[in-house]
Amino acid sequence: MLSTSKEPAAKEKDSTAKELFQWLIAILAAVAIALFVDNFLIVNAQIPSGSMENTIMTGDRVVGNRLSYLTKDPERYDVIIFKYPDDESQLFIKRIIGLPGETVEIRDGHIYIDGSSEPLEDVETKEYMVGNYGPYTVPEGCYFVMGDNRNDSKDSRYWIHPYVSKDKILGKAVFRYWPITEMKTIK
Repeated sequence: MLSTSKEPAAKEKDSTAKELFQWLIAILAAVAIALFVDNFLIVNAQIPSGSMENTIMTGDRVVGNRLSYLTKDPERYDVIIFKYPDDESQLFIKRIIGLPGETVEIRDGHIYIDGSSEPLEDVETKEYMVGNYGPYTVPEGCYFVMGDNRNDSKDSRYWIHPYVSKDKILGKAVFRYWPITEMKTIK
């Protein structure tokens, strides 16, 4: 029996269509996985200002863990990525200083919690903080946050709505991945 030239062409066309379909499925699966990871596991953020210097610099890119606070509450000194209370379309990154129910006061550049006579053992900041602020009584379910560059940070001290609600925290900042030469975990 003689075969016509149409049969190999039809098989080749089916093979090409099958391969294109497989590529389409692979691309759709990759996009679905990326969307799942970005919306449920991590939050990716670029640092727009110097408010967190020297911990995180302007232009750095960081990854936050969206699952960090599913089973536990945020802790003092955690660096968090959250929706800015005065404009939730913006993401901010700051360090937690005051916990729910605490009173935070800043006197002569030192942070005091709940009227303590001893200042908070703060993280190392870019420079010595100046000024007096507060007292601020942090509502339940909320946090008082500050940038590490305390003299050049628009944070809870200056906002119209000074507290970050737990449900607006997107994740705990855990890793700086850009610039590549400065990759490190965030503490």
